[in-house]
Amino acid sequence: MEIRVLARQGAGIREIERQLGCSRNTIRRYLRDEQAARYGPRAARPTKLDAFKPYVMTRIEAARPRWIPAVVLLREIRERGYEGGLTQLKLFVNPLKDVKALDPVVRFETAPGEQMQADFTVVRRGRDPLLAFVATLGYSRASFVRFTAGEDSATLVACLREAFVFFGGVPQHVLFDNPRTVVLNRDAYGEGHHRWNKALLGLADEFGFRPRLCRPYRARTKGKVERFNGYLKGSFLVPLAASLKAAGLHLDVAAANAHIGPWLADVANVRTHATTGERPDRRLALERTALMPLPSTTTPGIEATTRLSRPTPIESLQHPLSIYQALLQEVRP
Repeated sequence: MEIRVLARQGAGIREIERQLGCSRNTIRRYLRDEQAARYGPRAARPTKLDAFKPYVMTRIEAARPRWIPAVVLLREIRERGYEGGLTQLKLFVNPLKDVKALDPVVRFETAPGEQMQADFTVVRRGRDPLLAFVATLGYSRASFVRFTAGEDSATLVACLREAFVFFGGVPQHVLFDNPRTVVLNRDAYGEGHHRWNKALLGLADEFGFRPRLCRPYRARTKGKVERFNGYLKGSFLVPLAASLKAAGLHLDVAAANAHIGPWLADVANVRTHATTGERPDRRLALERTALMPLPSTTTPGIEATTRLSRPTPIESLQHPLSIYQALLQEVRP
């Protein structure tokens, strides 16, 4: 810097040599190349994530226009030997995502055994529909999922039966939205006295629970199941669809049901819940003591044990079971 300052002030090479004690060759070199004295950009330091970035990018591209959450990618790359943390993974993937503001979700806390929230969430419409029946217990946040091709009354009743067996008991009431498979005429006999769908009413009489409805156009009042619906799509469906697509397979009802049991048992119901700060399966152990017993005539389609069991698919698989099993071992969404 001093060489350049003196040169700009009109000093010659000999004068600069005399004042600074530098050799003439040094002075000439710095004056020829003004960039020589500047610091260039530092080379990026190697990180533990570097070796896994190609895999992460492949997964993100395969899932587009959907998005695989960073915590899901973290599980996948840790199974492949990644030893780093979540922070550097988020720093890498977050710029690739369009952040959208989420609508606020209203939640009401309930006592053990008091409430279950149930809903159908649409994954895909059209000629090859895919829907998910989701049931979440209000206290424990333990969830049950069954994939279907429709949401008619018979399907709803069958899914509710499976959910009660899966949880090992019946809550005092079940909170629904307002479809005709649940209620035919709201407030038909006065405020709060509805004309229920006969199939649902028969199931409620058999199992002893009381059906309840959300306020019209306020489906998010059943916020526990609504929040889980988003988690289900981001943490399970999008990664699974990407894996099947990469293998040349299609995400259908059979494929989804073939994978949902292990995911519920190993991921969803053993994670630390953001609201309760506890694992749903551990809170379920307490909630089970408050649930009403299953009817003695109930034929368990799913084994009810002291731990969360894994529902098995009923539909015939459209692809060999070995293909699904190989994918399940490779990717545990």
